[in-house]
Amino acid sequence: MAQPFPFSAIVAQDDMKLAFLIAAVDPTVGGVLVFGDRGTGKSTAVRALAALLPPISMVIGCVYNCDPAKTATLCEACRARKASGALTSALGPIPVVDLPLGATEDRVVGALNLERALSVGEKAFEPGLLARANRGFLYIDEANLLEDHIVDLLLDVAASGENVVEREGLSVRHPARFVLIGSGNPEEGELRPQLLDRFGLAVDVKTPGDIPSRIEVVKRRDAFERDPAGFAKQWGPEEKALRAKITRARARLAAVSIGDATLESAARLCQALGTDGLRGELTLMRAARALAALEGARAAVDDHLRRVAPFVLSHRLRRNPLDDAGSSVRVRRAIDDLFAA
Repeated sequence: MAQPFPFSAIVAQDDMKLAFLIAAVDPTVGGVLVFGDRGTGKSTAVRALAALLPPISMVIGCVYNCDPAKTATLCEACRARKASGALTSALGPIPVVDLPLGATEDRVVGALNLERALSVGEKAFEPGLLARANRGFLYIDEANLLEDHIVDLLLDVAASGENVVEREGLSVRHPARFVLIGSGNPEEGELRPQLLDRFGLAVDVKTPGDIPSRIEVVKRRDAFERDPAGFAKQWGPEEKALRAKITRARARLAAVSIGDATLESAARLCQALGTDGLRGELTLMRAARALAALEGARAAVDDHLRRVAPFVLSHRLRRNPLDDAGSSVRVRRAIDDLFAA
C-alpha cells in the first residue's frame, strides 16, 4: 500500500481540513463535498484523513467490514458465525473506496458470481463497491459528472444504510453505511440537487493566493515524493497528536450539549436563508456539536454554529436571480445580520 501524504502536512485549505475532521468525529453529519480548482489537494486530503483515523474492529473474513460489537448491523454470514461461536475479529484500517465515473451498476451494488454459477451451478453474490465501503469512505472524484442511474442508486443506499440486490433470482441485503466524500470542478457542471442535499458539508477550495503558501506546498510535496517514509516519519508527532484529538472528540461527543438558545439560532438562520426542510438545522446541530467536541468544549454554542454554518448551508440555498452574491457570501451575510441583532 502506498504511503499517504500526512494530513497534518497539508498547507492552508483550513476549511476543507476542518470539514473533514468534523465528519470524522461524527459520521452522521453526512459526508463532505469539496468543489474547487484542480491540484488543490482534494484527493490527497481524503486519503490522508483515512490513514490518520484510528483502526476499527472488523469481523475476520467479512467482505462488509462488519462491526462485531453491533449485532443489529451484522450481515447474515456474520450472524451465523456469531450464533455458532465462530465469529472472530481484528483491527483494520478504515476502508476508502473510489467510485470511478465509468463504473457499471453491477460493479457498484454487486452482482451474481458467474464463474461459480457456471462451474458448480450455485448462485452466489459477488459484493460491489458499496460492500467494500461499509463503515468507511466512499470517494467520488468529479462527482458532478456521475451518471444519473448511479446517482439514484447512491441516494437509495444513503437513505437506508442498506444495499438491496436482486439479480437472476438472487436476493441479497447487506449493510452499506459510509461517509460520502465528493469532489469536483464547478466549471464542469453542477450536481443534481438530490445528491447535493445528501452531503452534510460543502466546502469551496482555491489555489493558495500568497507566494509563501505556494512555495511551501511545492517544497512539502517534493520532499514527500523524494522520500515518502521519511517525510511521514517527520510528521509523525503531529499525526499522532491529531489522531488522539479525534479519538478524544469521539469519546466526548455524546456528552456535548446544545442549548435551546443555540438551536433557536440555527432555526432562525435557516429560516432567514429559506432552506427547504429541516435537514439544515439537524446538520447544523451535529456539526456544531462535533466542532465543540474537537475543541474540548462541554457545550456547542453560537460561536460553533457561526463557524460551521457556511459549510452546512451554502449548498442548500435556492438561487436568487436578484442577488448575484455567491451562496457563501449570502450565508455569512445572514450570520452577521442574525448575531448582530
